[in-house]
Amino acid sequence: MNILKANREALTELYQSLRKEYEEYKAQNLSLDLSRGKPDSLQLDLTQPMLDTPLTRDDVVNGGIDYRNYGVFEGVPAMKKLFSELFSIDENNIFIGGNSSLQLMYDTMMRCMMFGTADSPRPWVQVDKRKWLCVAPGYDRHFLITEKLGFELITIPMRADGPDMDLVEEYVKDPSVLGIWCVPKYSNPTGNTYSDTVVRRLASMKCAAPDFRIFWDNAYGIHDIAEEGDHLMNIFDACKEYGTENRVFFYTSTSKITFPGAGVAMMAMSDDNLNHARSYLSASTIGYDKLNQLRHIRFLKNPEHVRAHMRRLGDMIKEKFDLTLSILDQTLLDSGVATYTRPNGGYFISLDVMPGTAKRVYDLMKEAGVTLTKVGATYPYGIDPEDKNLRLAPTYCTLADLSLSCKILTVAVRMSAIEKLIF
Repeated sequence: MNILKANREALTELYQSLRKEYEEYKAQNLSLDLSRGKPDSLQLDLTQPMLDTPLTRDDVVNGGIDYRNYGVFEGVPAMKKLFSELFSIDENNIFIGGNSSLQLMYDTMMRCMMFGTADSPRPWVQVDKRKWLCVAPGYDRHFLITEKLGFELITIPMRADGPDMDLVEEYVKDPSVLGIWCVPKYSNPTGNTYSDTVVRRLASMKCAAPDFRIFWDNAYGIHDIAEEGDHLMNIFDACKEYGTENRVFFYTSTSKITFPGAGVAMMAMSDDNLNHARSYLSASTIGYDKLNQLRHIRFLKNPEHVRAHMRRLGDMIKEKFDLTLSILDQTLLDSGVATYTRPNGGYFISLDVMPGTAKRVYDLMKEAGVTLTKVGATYPYGIDPEDKNLRLAPTYCTLADLSLSCKILTVAVRMSAIEKLIF
């Protein structure tokens, strides 16, 4: 039924039916979770062999370097080489960190605040009324970093091909706008990938702030689930073309390739930026966990092995995405009160419900024992101005739990819409 076109009598009858179904779900005292993008245990089992084979002395003492000791500040060369080959970035521009790319982003932001960048006229902390561009729906933890550091957060709408570049290009005329958060491939939560045109416009746009930075969080750069995954243009190639190599800080990790809690993170940047970062990083660490890097190299081996591993992971995730979308299609596709994305990869599906009803959907789900990501989390300051966006994370549930959660969700979405229309 198209809820927007139905008469009051039909809506009342449908609501009574949905309410009865909803109460039956509530009576089951469920405890289900669609809130966070985490792999399930079966996905993690694919990486278990990495822990089952111990490193030998030949692994840890190699090429005259004893990786059990201090040193190798910027990371094991083989780990840098693997990231280089996977993302087409010069090894000399890569720095290997710990298990968290988010921590590398936070540390970079703090260095910018205290010391500026390689081409800053002053530390960012000295910029009055500093501002940051936030593509939304987007990643809540990104927004939180800049919020906590006193930036005014400016919402940039996410389009099918990336951020609204007309708005971005207008805002960067303001010298107090210092940067933008970007998840360029299979963006969290929409699953959209930036087009070549968007990447080129980001690289070529004229910025009033000489030290404007793009935080390029390519967390899902090799996380395809479709046979033909999305193409993402190399941001460094685009910047080289326009002479803006210093503009980009690039991040990724193995968090959803191996183990989220024990992966390997990296950042990449221009020569100028990396030289600037080195001078401060060397004061904070002698080096990150090289043995964990070696374990990853031994398990992942080379780009071909990584891609084969990701195809196995992708098949498992695709099964859950397909199930979610099939259930949404059965009752919401033609309802008139919901739209949703169909990503070719990544970890999330973005669901837009009738404006003004997302919080009600969240509450109904919570009462029925299903946890969703908090409404507003995908927007700066945790406020969705239209109260319509819900982030779905299908990867963690079992198929049975996912099916049940999605069925309850479709009931809650339609109930909330009808309540807004007739009650």
